[in-house]
Amino acid sequence: MHANRVRIPAASIPAARGTHRNGNPGRCHCLGNHGFKEAERRDPTGPIILGIESSCDDTGVAIVNSDGRILGEALATQVEVHAPWGGVVPDLARQAHQAAIDGLVKRVVGESGIDPRELSGVAVTIGPGLSLCLKVGALKARSFAYEHSLPLVPVHHMEAHALVARMTDRHRTEYPFLCMLASGGHNLLLVVHSVGRYTQIGTTLDDSLGEAYDKVARLLGLELNPSGGAALEALALEGDPDSFDFKVPMLQHRDCNFSYSGLKTSVRLAIDREVKGEPSEANRQARANIAASFQRVAILHLEHRCKRACEWANEVYPEIDTLVMSGGVAANSYVRARLEEVASKHQMQLLCPEPRLCTDNGVMVAWAGLERFKLGLVDPPPESPAPEEDEWFDLRPRWPLTERVAFQLTRSTPNYSNRKRVYRSLTAMTEDSLNMAGMNAGPAMNIP
Repeated sequence: MHANRVRIPAASIPAARGTHRNGNPGRCHCLGNHGFKEAERRDPTGPIILGIESSCDDTGVAIVNSDGRILGEALATQVEVHAPWGGVVPDLARQAHQAAIDGLVKRVVGESGIDPRELSGVAVTIGPGLSLCLKVGALKARSFAYEHSLPLVPVHHMEAHALVARMTDRHRTEYPFLCMLASGGHNLLLVVHSVGRYTQIGTTLDDSLGEAYDKVARLLGLELNPSGGAALEALALEGDPDSFDFKVPMLQHRDCNFSYSGLKTSVRLAIDREVKGEPSEANRQARANIAASFQRVAILHLEHRCKRACEWANEVYPEIDTLVMSGGVAANSYVRARLEEVASKHQMQLLCPEPRLCTDNGVMVAWAGLERFKLGLVDPPPESPAPEEDEWFDLRPRWPLTERVAFQLTRSTPNYSNRKRVYRSLTAMTEDSLNMAGMNAGPAMNIP
């Protein structure tokens, strides 16, 4: 029994409408190889997938076809819900997801012009994320799939970010490619070998870049709408990026890991010293100078790590010619400009999804589900609209992409000794599923 599987009492789950064709209760399984032939028969021209995202504080729903065309999409953000609290409050997020999700699904299906029977499957984020939030999306996906006899496609949130660039530019994002994922909760440098197969080059040791942006924005007294990162980027345009000599983190470590906690502390001390009183027009220039200096050093740290990753990839994977930047931070124009220069110096091209697809959304989940669907990595249509009394409903709040790490023996490598609540990685589970189905999991991953 896994500690991060979430048991949901049946009495707490509202019953879904509709009657399954056989009426038999069943259990939810994940990352299987079931139902593919039935789904393929349903849509011989190419899969059409409904995607549902609810891992944190955005409720996203979308329908995407195999050509990468978005047939319908909708997004409900919770910025105003959480702004008074200075961060995401899980129970408030759950309530907001529950209030929005039924209407969003109905709206997207209606606007797409797709009869639910024309869909090939329902993709849903099952981790990583906040358990209370993941549960809302997973329950909606299950009830919708049950009502329309559709297979389910479990999706890893970070894989959805990593693969969404392929939706609009598959020719320039052929496997393998480098990927920099930077968001409010994650910093990951990866080699993406194929669907579900990753090598980690670097990760954050403490705060992620997006988290550092949000925390510094709060320290500077900025509005968090639409996000702390966007507010800080706007204020930084008014400041002098060389006015404060903040130290670039981890210059002594010759690896690709990240750390932003020390930089955040330096910024807090500068604010205490230079900004007198509450945020106002009188101290706006001082705050702008701090914002610009923080952004310069924060992104310089990102540049250094990506530069090392590109150098490593040039040597170990000379066929890689693309660096993908995705996640919420990729919407920052300054970040894009700096990483484009890094990629160019290493004979690579930088590709980023359009800004609206960098933050959490249903489109990325639908596309990741579609890529997994094509490999048969789907579960059969559920045999009941909701989990039974004693059924374990599979959610993975802590779910690593991979156990394969390129730089194993470095002083700054994170300590994973306490792994009892960490699920087995997506890479290992995907390879097991493909091997069990008699499918080639792909070329061997060359990890020095």
